[in-house]
Amino acid sequence: MTKTLVVIGGGAAGFFCAINAARQNPLLTVIILEKQNKLLGKVKVSGGGRCNVTHKCYEIAELVKSYPRGQQFLKKAFHWFNANHTISWFAERGIELHIEPDGRMFPTSNSSQTIIDCFTAEAAKYGVQIKQSTEVVEVLPFNQQWTVTTKNNTITADYICIAAGGYATVDKFSWLQKLGHSIAPPVPSLFTFNLPKNPITELMGLAVTKVSVKIAGTKWQSNGPLLVTHWGLSGPAILKLSAWAARDLANTQYKFRALINWLGDISENQLREKWLVLRQSIPSQKLTSRNPFGLPTRLWQFLLDTAEVTEKVRWGELTTVTQNKLIQLLTAHAFDVNGKTTFKEEFVTCGGIQLQEVDPNTMESKKQPNLYFAGEILDIDGITGGYNFQNAWTTGWIAAKSISDKIKQQSME
Repeated sequence: MTKTLVVIGGGAAGFFCAINAARQNPLLTVIILEKQNKLLGKVKVSGGGRCNVTHKCYEIAELVKSYPRGQQFLKKAFHWFNANHTISWFAERGIELHIEPDGRMFPTSNSSQTIIDCFTAEAAKYGVQIKQSTEVVEVLPFNQQWTVTTKNNTITADYICIAAGGYATVDKFSWLQKLGHSIAPPVPSLFTFNLPKNPITELMGLAVTKVSVKIAGTKWQSNGPLLVTHWGLSGPAILKLSAWAARDLANTQYKFRALINWLGDISENQLREKWLVLRQSIPSQKLTSRNPFGLPTRLWQFLLDTAEVTEKVRWGELTTVTQNKLIQLLTAHAFDVNGKTTFKEEFVTCGGIQLQEVDPNTMESKKQPNLYFAGEILDIDGITGGYNFQNAWTTGWIAAKSISDKIKQQSME
């Protein structure tokens, strides 16, 4: 007896659920309903159009550390499908992934179209029906089935998987709250820091390989590469920090102080010890011509200008006041942030369906039978680097397997 699965959302999680469910159970009719007129939008733009499929992190205990929200939930879910499974899944379909120095993994073609073509081919192979420009307005249980109401018609389904992505405001979740689910309020994650009229923005395009960034007055800090842009600060160190501190920063209305250690993991005390050695070893050299920290030349000059070090000043001539100012700038350079900018088109929110209301081993709702969730609609989000896609693949695959297994079990009864 055939059954119908309706997947709401044609993004990474929804598509992955649909093609895996259709493949695992030929008797299952699978329909994707996508609000937009295009599919797999984030897949298309991810990684600058290359699609950051996952991350080289093969141990579950390590993998979950890259998720500010959802760690305990994913610790269980990743036993079913993790980065190792992702690599194998794509390899079985002729798509090899290569590893970049920072651990990010991309298709060897370096094109997101490779992933999109793979998914659409799988959908065609297993008869997945795709309906674009179809917005769902209501989902209701009815007579042990589901009625899915769109702006154009109504569809009856035996199973529902909601993979509609993240929403910007709580009111957008109202149709899910009607089903008894509670929502962790959504706030933005993965964003850059705006520094209006700050002179450092004149260094736009400048990259520093390893810095440490802290949010003043909080526990939040992050390490990694930093990029100066025409509006402020970006790069992996900033994006990771924005994810971890997402809720606290939202509470400040994105007005806070960021402290940057341009030397990475060298503390102020360690720098003071090194400073004494420098003054004794190169006393006659000018600070403007001798940069002993490996910083980009433009940044070093900017720091000297900020500390009011003139071109003629030599290492042995630094006053205590100027020396202290430079040390502070190098290890705790304060920037008053006022606002944020979404990171490219890879918008991510934290918040969504409360995880205690979903079974991590099946992705089935604990409130409603035969209702499943996958992807960013759940209160799960990762830092940049392929982790959010890994969540999409994992939750989509588990939902597909759970639905297929349930159908097989029912057919045996």
